[in-house]
Amino acid sequence: MTVPDAPRFLSVDHVSWTVPDLEAAIAFYRDVIGAEELFRMGPLDAADIPAMPDGRDWMAAHVGVPGARLTLAMMKLADNLNFQLVQYDKPDDRGTTLPRNCDRGGHHLGLKVDDVEKAVAYLAAHGCTPMEIIHIDAGPLAGKKNVYVLDPFGHQLEIVD
Repeated sequence: MTVPDAPRFLSVDHVSWTVPDLEAAIAFYRDVIGAEELFRMGPLDAADIPAMPDGRDWMAAHVGVPGARLTLAMMKLADNLNFQLVQYDKPDDRGTTLPRNCDRGGHHLGLKVDDVEKAVAYLAAHGCTPMEIIHIDAGPLAGKKNVYVLDPFGHQLEIVD
């Protein structure tokens, strides 16, 4: 469907997750999942960037977090998906609780695999916490399996076949 006067949205560029330990997250997604690191930026600190003409700091104006200090890495997770990992070191009042799937902002990353059971065993051996495998018996996905898994940082992955 075409929406009049709307820009043409071409594709997904990337998905971004904030992580508590950038080096550990890069290592996990590189060494366990097989992502390729494309580049890193930072640390970028609002205190080191000149204020905007209206007086706001750069981070407030561009990422909505006044006084932020962040470092990011862009990973190629799959041929069709770049995955950005970001570590914020400031502000001091940043939250540490991830939303549940039912909470506003709840999210998960779905990854397709060739063998759900094998993926569960592999991920569990590498610091992930799998939930129960869902065996779909009826409907449009009959015969398929999927499972939710928490990565070592508490983010939810959905593993599907």
